Amino acid sequence: MSEKLTRLIQNAVARGKYAALYRYLETIPAQKNEWGVSFAELETILGFSLPESARLHRPWWANQKSSNGHSHAWAWQAAGWATSSVELDKEKLVFRRVNPLVSIVAQGQIDLDAVFPPHRAGPWPEGITLSREEIYSDSGR
Repeated sequence: MSEKLTRLIQNAVARGKYAALYRYLETIPAQKNEWGVSFAELETILGFSLPESARLHRPWWANQKSSNGHSHAWAWQAAGWATSSVELDKEKLVFRRVNPLVSIVAQGQIDLDAVFPPHRAGPWPEGITLSREEIYSDSGR
């Protein structure tokens, strides 16, 4: 994966709803390969309550295998972590240090527009339509 794409993903995650989790995971010392946390501790870090689905459905905690996932999973994966065990009944989970973003991007399975949709500020004036391809050249700008 290119350094530029890695930074693009990390910058998008750092501005998202789960940015506090991303930033926290970034601060964990490199020699620490696992981090156990309760849902309550995670909510303290996030500054808001986890959705009810996080407490009821194990797939909420799934790691991304392609670009059709969720922003909360991108938060831990962009920081180089993955969930390794989830105990819904005890409201605890363990993250382990990995770098799954590399394999996702290397396999061409990432679509940044799907993962981080562009902000829609409002409708274009009537009669105007533009696509990203029409705005940017093949070189990216």
